[in-house]
Amino acid sequence: MNFGNLFGGMKKQTVTEDVPSHWTKCTKCQALMYYKEVEAKHNVCPKCNHHFRIGAEKRIAVTCDEGSFTEHDNTLAPVDPLKFIDKQSYKKRIEESKAKTGKTSAVMSGSCTIMGQPVELVVFDFSFMGGSLGSVEGEKIVRAINRAIANESGVIIVSASGGARMQESTYSLLQMSKTSAALNRLHQKGLPFISVLTDPTMGGVSASFAMLGDIIMAEPDALIGFAGQRVIKQTVGVDLPEGFQRAEFLLDHGLIDMIVNRGDMRQTLGDLLKFFNKKYKSQALSDVKKKDEMIYMDS
Repeated sequence: MNFGNLFGGMKKQTVTEDVPSHWTKCTKCQALMYYKEVEAKHNVCPKCNHHFRIGAEKRIAVTCDEGSFTEHDNTLAPVDPLKFIDKQSYKKRIEESKAKTGKTSAVMSGSCTIMGQPVELVVFDFSFMGGSLGSVEGEKIVRAINRAIANESGVIIVSASGGARMQESTYSLLQMSKTSAALNRLHQKGLPFISVLTDPTMGGVSASFAMLGDIIMAEPDALIGFAGQRVIKQTVGVDLPEGFQRAEFLLDHGLIDMIVNRGDMRQTLGDLLKFFNKKYKSQALSDVKKKDEMIYMDS
């Protein structure tokens, strides 16, 4: 199921029509603040800690070491093999998304360092067709995983998606198994995959690679699930727990490993990459051994 059109129709979270452009209104606590005040906190409300959605470029800027990101596969673009038409043609939707975002797909991928640790980074951009997973997005993810295997580095995928792209039908659904199989190859090599879930992570993305991380972390209050709450309630016929698709509920029930504020994300990712880095651990063990030998000689 594709939730791209559902979420894509929402108003921007950081600016309302009745507020001057240099002010912003938090959609959670309704506090009115200078936009620069919010921007300085990586688009997080300083009053209630509400995490606004951000684009791929902003995500890369707050996650990677400065100047370290090198983008790959940015010329890959979707085609329309099914000549799909709903309210408008898929070809037209792609053209509109390209004009709106300046991108050719819902994913940016590249090599970078985080706290000095090399890693392959994949970031979804929700503004491109609701961050939906199509054949190009799946291919970019697999290529990033292949680069990680070749370079013996880890992979981080930051998800922000409404799910599989219905306009590509089975082509899109195949990306779920394609990316999962590639991550299994990464696992067999003993290399880490860290999955970062942001608001929202839904549908076929949450049902595949997003939940396969060695470490699964989420931003506070992120919407995470498969189908929407109304669809689930209609299917099971019972009332659902309050906030059952929010990050905090998933953490309490063991579905994710941690919740990390955006301002702490770079440090946390860097520490985890160091923990998984074989060379780093080998050097650390060597340093400990040398220290023990020196203590023994001094005594």
